[in-house]
Amino acid sequence: MPRILAIDYGQKRTGIAITDEMQIIASGLTTIASETSIAFLRDYFTKEKVEKVLIGEPKQMNGEPSQSTDIIEKFVTKFKNNFPDMAIERVDERFTSKMAFQTMIDSGLKKKQRQNKALVDEISATIMLQDYLTRKI
Repeated sequence: MPRILAIDYGQKRTGIAITDEMQIIASGLTTIASETSIAFLRDYFTKEKVEKVLIGEPKQMNGEPSQSTDIIEKFVTKFKNNFPDMAIERVDERFTSKMAFQTMIDSGLKKKQRQNKALVDEISATIMLQDYLTRKI
């Protein structure tokens, strides 16, 4: 069964998570520089079978688009142009960064490790993907 990939796209960094082949468990894959995201994904898609990509949709508490919406919309357009046959689903990413940070605290990471923003992005993508899998059941 093909995998599902989740992208937490940001201005500087992009967190990426992937499911197992049975689409049961979400795992963090990596965090990359955002400007390399299309090249990274092109390479990844040649190595792994992916049926769908989830892309975080930033919203404010009232449901309105956040200030980073424009950046992400440009990425989505670029993604669609580069991978026109790939299914995309937008998912609400509110609170994922806060949840990721809390996960880091709960797992006992030291303060220095919790300051690793790349890890926060990867965990955020993983939370987004696991939430999607949970709702899909």
